[in-house]
Amino acid sequence: MTLVPADNSFAELICAQLGGDVLRPVTPQYLEEPRRRFTGQVGLLALPRSVQEVAILVRLAFDLGVAVIPYGGGTGLVCGQVSPDGPAPLLVSLERMNEIREIYPSENVMVAEAGAVLSDVQAAADSVDRMFPLSLAAQGSCRIGGNLATNAGGVNVLRYGNARDLCLGLEAVLPNGDVWNGLSRLRKDNTGYDLRNLLIGSEGTLGIITAATLKLFPKPARVGTAIFQVPSPQAAISMLSLARDLVGDGVSTFELIHRQGLQFLSEVLPNVRQPFEATPEWSVLIELGLSDGQSPSEMLETLYSKADEHELVTDGVIAQNGTQREQLWSVRENIPEANRLIGSVSSHDISVPISDIPEFIRQGNKTIMDLGDFRINCFGHLGDGNLHYNVFPAKGRDRSEYDGVREAVKFAVHELVHTFSGSVSAEHGVGRLKVHDLERYGDPIKLGVMRKIKEALDPKGILNPGAVIRA
Repeated sequence: MTLVPADNSFAELICAQLGGDVLRPVTPQYLEEPRRRFTGQVGLLALPRSVQEVAILVRLAFDLGVAVIPYGGGTGLVCGQVSPDGPAPLLVSLERMNEIREIYPSENVMVAEAGAVLSDVQAAADSVDRMFPLSLAAQGSCRIGGNLATNAGGVNVLRYGNARDLCLGLEAVLPNGDVWNGLSRLRKDNTGYDLRNLLIGSEGTLGIITAATLKLFPKPARVGTAIFQVPSPQAAISMLSLARDLVGDGVSTFELIHRQGLQFLSEVLPNVRQPFEATPEWSVLIELGLSDGQSPSEMLETLYSKADEHELVTDGVIAQNGTQREQLWSVRENIPEANRLIGSVSSHDISVPISDIPEFIRQGNKTIMDLGDFRINCFGHLGDGNLHYNVFPAKGRDRSEYDGVREAVKFAVHELVHTFSGSVSAEHGVGRLKVHDLERYGDPIKLGVMRKIKEALDPKGILNPGAVIRA
């Protein structure tokens, strides 16, 4: 079906059913994405207050053939939330649907609306002495609906899993305006196809998530944080194995940090306090969450000693209090902001089998250096195989000077990822940015099934057209 723009006549239909308050002026924030590589277009901006209002908006759009772009916090990095071409769409922001509907502490369950900011979800869990472990750099602005729509990852995937693993049920509006009320609190339900997991990660192309039943967890009684210098990525992987042998699932976070990221901090965020006087080539940030009666500091000291015996570590800092813990985390959490301020030539959210990471880094660095004069910041979630392999201009040069080689850099990295049987999108999704990559590297049978699902649920192609599946 040929889509039509969200124009004034469509606005009149919306106002007739929902009143004028649901429509708002389009401000620049709704047209931009964080890396500023794309500028979106919006015909109309709607801020519904309930699932019923979302359903009415989608039903009107379905009847007329108007494209609908769901919008969460706008923090996505693959252009899934902005539409740069095609008929001007209706953008549906869930920001007014931000309530925590219910909390069941004894069940470790929370029901939250899709527009709830992730940090507010975390705070609500904390208020009943529980934790919601999804943790991202953008948690002060990203929203739980978008987190689920993109199956967000973050620093705690090693222990708690992706957003998919933290959700029990969904409420969602389907492309024809029907409302699926799947806000189950059950942890066992084998009654047919799992629609929840179909919608999670679909990036708003199969339905608009309006609320979710989320898993909560007991807070670890004791938390310990350390940063250790390691001689190589292989040593870091060996240390991770030692840590798991020592404390099992008590390892919450295991982040790999490269010298280049620390140098970027010194260059553009000098107020971030760094733990080592001399910048190490490689280091790992480790966090343990243990039960009462266990000493995280002692466990980290034991881990350091065992790693030292195997020549896996050269120096380290173990946080002695909350302030020191925050300082160590500040290093890791500010690396993405430093990257943004430097300005990358090409950024890559990739994953490869954990044991292949050292060889991937070795081959990747050689491949990129053969293409030109670059700086590489390779860092990320070593414990789950997810690296942010980002390529930057040489010092003193601007990324605009590299426009002619950007695609060659991206192609080289993704080809190497494919060679290692990895993924070119570990946690950021496909959006519009990686549709071609999905077509190039994805399994053709899987891609064919995805297209059939899209056609079956969204026969007019109104929901987020051009994202994930080519329009």
